[in-house]
Amino acid sequence: MSSPSSAPRHVVVVGAGMVGLSTAWFLQEYGVDVTVVDRVGVAAGSSWGNAGWLSPAMAIPLPEPSVLRYGLRALLDPAASLSVPPTSNLNLWRFLVRFAAHCTQSQWHRAMQGFLDVNRDALGAFDELAEHGVTSPTIAAPIMACFTRDDEAEGLRREVEHIRAAGQAVSLEEVTVAQARSLAPQIGQRVRLVLRIDGQRYLDPEEFVHSLAASVVARGATLRTGSSVTDLRREDGAVTVVDDGQSERADAVVVATGAWLNVLARPLGVRVRVQAGRGYSLVVATDVPATGPIYFPWARVACTPYRGGLRVGGTMEFRSPDAPIVQSRVDALVRSVRPLLGGVDWDHVSDVWVGPRPVSVDGLPVVGATNVEGVFVAGGHGMWGITLGPITGKLLALQIVTGVVPSALSAFAALR
Repeated sequence: MSSPSSAPRHVVVVGAGMVGLSTAWFLQEYGVDVTVVDRVGVAAGSSWGNAGWLSPAMAIPLPEPSVLRYGLRALLDPAASLSVPPTSNLNLWRFLVRFAAHCTQSQWHRAMQGFLDVNRDALGAFDELAEHGVTSPTIAAPIMACFTRDDEAEGLRREVEHIRAAGQAVSLEEVTVAQARSLAPQIGQRVRLVLRIDGQRYLDPEEFVHSLAASVVARGATLRTGSSVTDLRREDGAVTVVDDGQSERADAVVVATGAWLNVLARPLGVRVRVQAGRGYSLVVATDVPATGPIYFPWARVACTPYRGGLRVGGTMEFRSPDAPIVQSRVDALVRSVRPLLGGVDWDHVSDVWVGPRPVSVDGLPVVGATNVEGVFVAGGHGMWGITLGPITGKLLALQIVTGVVPSALSAFAALR
C-alpha cells in the first residue's frame, strides 16, 4: 500500500502485545518506519496465557445485567470466578461503580452496535497477516458450550438472542453429547447438553504473537524490549518519547500498553479508565489430543487445545496488574472445572499463569487520537484483545496514515 504524502514516516508503538504489534504491522503496509518498545518483552502481558480463542461471535460488551447480578453474588463467594479482593483502592471502587452503572440492557445494546463492524472483519485481518508473513496458524473449529443441566443453557441462549437482535449473525446449534465428544473428547460425563458455536477459530497465543513480532522485525522494524516509556510530549512538530531517560523523536506514537494504559493515557486527555481484570490459566495433559475449544459458560471457564494438551482458563480478578499469582484463585479454577472434563491428567499441571486483561469501564475498546497531536492509544479490549487485535491495528493504522477516522472505530474514540 502507498501512503499519503502527509503521512507520518516514523511511528513509535509502545507495547509488544497483539494490539501493538498488529498496529505496527499494518503501519508497515503503508511504508511507515516503525519502532516497537515494551517494558518487558513480546507477549508479556495478557497476550501470552489467554485462551487463544478467535471468537468474534462472542466479542460483546462485558457490562450487562447478568454480569452485575453475578458480581453482587460473587462478592460473598471467595470461590466465584469473579473476584474483587478487599481493598481501599478508591480508583478501583470508582471503576466498579461506573462499570455497574453501564450494566443495563439498553446501554449494552448501544455498546454492541460498536462491535458489529470489527467483529465482522476480525477474522479477515488474521488472513491478511497469514498471507504476508505471519506463519503461526489460526485453526478453524467450533466452540462446544457445555452444560450439566438444560436450564444452565438459558443464559447463553438469551445472550445469543440479544446479539442477533443487535445485528450480528451467530451460528448456534444444539448437538448430541456424543457428536460433541467426537470433536472435543475431553467433554466429561457430567455434561448433558451441548450448544455448538460455528465459524470460530483458535490459536497458540504465545506462538502467534512471537510470529507476528518476527514478521514486524523482518519487515524492517526496530524492536526494543526491557525499556519503559515514562513520558510523551509534543515538541517542534514531532512527538518526543522518553524511554528510560533517553529520548527519541517520532512523527506519531501509539500507546498500546494493555492494563497499564492509564499511566500514559490519562495525561493525554483519555478519561475512559481501564482496569486490570486478571485472568488465570494452566495447562493439563490429556489422554488423547484435544481438537477444539470447550466452553462452560455457567462456570465461566474456557478450554483450548494447546501443544498436545489442554489450556484451561477463567476467572476475572480485579487486582493490580503487577500483583503475583494468587494460589487460591488457581485452586478455585481447578475445582470448578475438574468434574466437567474427562481424560485429563490433573496430577500434571503446568504453565500456571495470570494475565491482566484491560477492561474498560463501558465495555468498549479505547482506540484513537488523544489530546496530544500525533499520539494515539489502542487498548481496553477486555477479553477480546486477541480476537480484535489485528482488525484494531488495521483500522488505527489507516487513521494514522490518512487522518480519517474509520467508521468502525467511531464508537471506540479515546476521547469519548
